Amino acid sequence: MKKYNKYFVLLFALLSAISCQKDDYAFGDLVAPSNIQVAAEIIGKTADAPNGDGSGTVKLTAKADNAVSYKFVFSDGTSENSPSGIFTKRFTKTGVNTYTVTVIANGRGGVASNTTLDVTVLSNFSDDEAVAFLTGGTSKKWYWSASEAGHLGVGQNDADAAKNYYANYYQAGPFEKAGSPASSCLYENVLTFSLDGEQLKFELDNGGSTFFNAAFASVGGGSGPDDACLTYNTSGVKTVSLSPSESVVMANPNHATQTRGTTMNFSDGGFMGYYIGQSSYEILSITANRMVVRAVMGGNPALAWYHIFTTTKPTQNPATDYTNLVWSDEFNTDGAPDAAKWNYDLGRGNNGWGNNEKQNYTNAATNVKVQGGNLVITAKKEASGDADYSSARLKTDAKFAFTYGKVEVKAKLPSGGGTWPAIWMLGQNYASQPWPACGEIDIMEHVGNNQNVILSTLHYPGHSGGNGVSSSKTYANVSTEFHVYKVIWSPASVKTYVDDDLLHSVPNDGSLPFNSDFFLILNVAMGGNLGGNIDGAFTQSSMEIDYVRIYQ
Repeated sequence: MKKYNKYFVLLFALLSAISCQKDDYAFGDLVAPSNIQVAAEIIGKTADAPNGDGSGTVKLTAKADNAVSYKFVFSDGTSENSPSGIFTKRFTKTGVNTYTVTVIANGRGGVASNTTLDVTVLSNFSDDEAVAFLTGGTSKKWYWSASEAGHLGVGQNDADAAKNYYANYYQAGPFEKAGSPASSCLYENVLTFSLDGEQLKFELDNGGSTFFNAAFASVGGGSGPDDACLTYNTSGVKTVSLSPSESVVMANPNHATQTRGTTMNFSDGGFMGYYIGQSSYEILSITANRMVVRAVMGGNPALAWYHIFTTTKPTQNPATDYTNLVWSDEFNTDGAPDAAKWNYDLGRGNNGWGNNEKQNYTNAATNVKVQGGNLVITAKKEASGDADYSSARLKTDAKFAFTYGKVEVKAKLPSGGGTWPAIWMLGQNYASQPWPACGEIDIMEHVGNNQNVILSTLHYPGHSGGNGVSSSKTYANVSTEFHVYKVIWSPASVKTYVDDDLLHSVPNDGSLPFNSDFFLILNVAMGGNLGGNIDGAFTQSSMEIDYVRIYQ
């Protein structure tokens, strides 16, 4: 048996040698590339603009004898592989700057040659405010805004300007990925942006494991059909260059309200926590404590992914609760609403209360009354008068306002195309700090044209109108059964619920207007920007409220 093993080993060695000889033969002669030539075309260069048009863009073309691929290494800390030898680079340091470009020509079998050249180019692009938000002037840590609906989402990337700027295909619910070890690693990410002199830097601490899109599982050593957490090394500081956004969003008529127009480009394959084969991320919006980015999926330009980050790491611990009842209305006395607690907005308002709404607000019993233990707000079609529809809007403005607490409203909602009921709060300082500076908390909105879908939105500077920070979810029978609509508002967060199911969560801090007195508003609007088309057969429908309770 020992003799057999000896001969077997000799035979295996001989076969291995033959195999290796064949592999070497496949490479041919291992000749280093030579005669490297590099052309640098500075985009927009003219006699009057010798350093280009200010975009900082240079088209590089490399050629060499016996080369099979090329790599460009730039003195700004970035590099790029280019099999064809052609690569367009955007340099982003503001002003006229000279950069050294090293061109590596790779031959067969790994042999390589290189050469260098200097390019001098002008870049007029800068976003100092974004850098200040990202780094706080020195260094700042960012986390997935896991408590916020839509912190991870995907949508289309095409010419449809109405849909290509938000995650219209899928939005993750609050802490959705925390429920399984196959995805929970996402929330361990710590993203650090810092300044090294004038250079923006980035480092991702993934805790040892990265959440991979299934299409790129092989990069992390996986092979399954589903997204998964895979062991992956993300150590090392990346260089981040900023450039003007060139996404499809920039072609939208309303792009100024949909994107900041700044793109972050990460060197050496850097990415922002979820692996989608992309290293460039468009900043849609950014403040000192919240950032929304968009990235086109690698290998699939029909999809765009959306990430939301915050500077305060969310936790799944229950929100601060408030249990001391400080104000309530149980609506136990029939007749008009209690004048000590409520007053009204009346009339048609400026431009339909700023939303092109169609109703006239009144305090008539036909539109608002207490009956049978409920407050009843009725929107009606009118045969004559100043408006085609009438309704009511009650508020505690100048009656009761508070800072931080819990609001519970048990309500059954109206139905019908064009109805738009809302339970919401407005900053009491709205006279001195006009909307959106005063802040707005929409605990509940419902649109009859989108039955059973409950919306919750926060509005504040930079997030007004259709750009509010919003979440939505479908709940059954909202117009036939009572549900409890709730907000728990603390210095740390604003969280809204439907029957104790978390609908929306937004981190709060001192930079936001949600740290002073707010008052409560109840109304039913008709039509308008959100309510949409009114059903021609609509006659009337009511929002019924069993109680309003405020705790601190």
